[in-house]
Amino acid sequence: MSALRKWLFTGLLVIVPGVITIAVLNWIVGTLDQTLQILPGAWQPDKLLGFHIPGFGVLLTLLILLLVGATASNFAGRKLVQFGDSLVSRIPVVRSIYSSVKQVSDTLFSESGNAFRTAVLVQWPREGVWTVAFVTGTPGGEVAAYLRDEFVSVYVPTTPNPTGGYFVMVRKSDCVELDMSVDAALKYIISMGVVAPADPALVSVPPK
Repeated sequence: MSALRKWLFTGLLVIVPGVITIAVLNWIVGTLDQTLQILPGAWQPDKLLGFHIPGFGVLLTLLILLLVGATASNFAGRKLVQFGDSLVSRIPVVRSIYSSVKQVSDTLFSESGNAFRTAVLVQWPREGVWTVAFVTGTPGGEVAAYLRDEFVSVYVPTTPNPTGGYFVMVRKSDCVELDMSVDAALKYIISMGVVAPADPALVSVPPK
């Protein structure tokens, strides 16, 4: 029985990562293939080829992103984007949603942005309990006026799903900056601590 149990768990270790990876990729490709719906019926790859080949939507999405990026990078494109932003900002309700999403996307995807560039150790949810978090910026506006010391804004992700988490503001002196990359930190979080960084020397030891 011990041998059967060992074989069972070994099979799971081999099969599960592959199955989950294929499922995720299938979901991504299937979702992006919906982009093909913007093409006229006569231009649909399925009709042109006579059979379905998954992945054309991925290519079309990449092409659209490249074209939009190239257009928005020149002077005329920037003016067009500014005109669109000013137009949306005049629409009630829509402007609040759009401006919030745009600020977040500008922070995350801008080359000059600092969000999610640094992994840190913070005491969460109480003193003496440490977890890995990501610096997203510094408090500003009215919030900063109430904070006397130097604070940083951090995102504490949940595990194993890091897309959910908590936004907290902690003293910068209470954060232990890590040398590990954001990718390594995310892998560490998603694996619930099972997959540690490759080099243990990169993990800073919190001061006592």
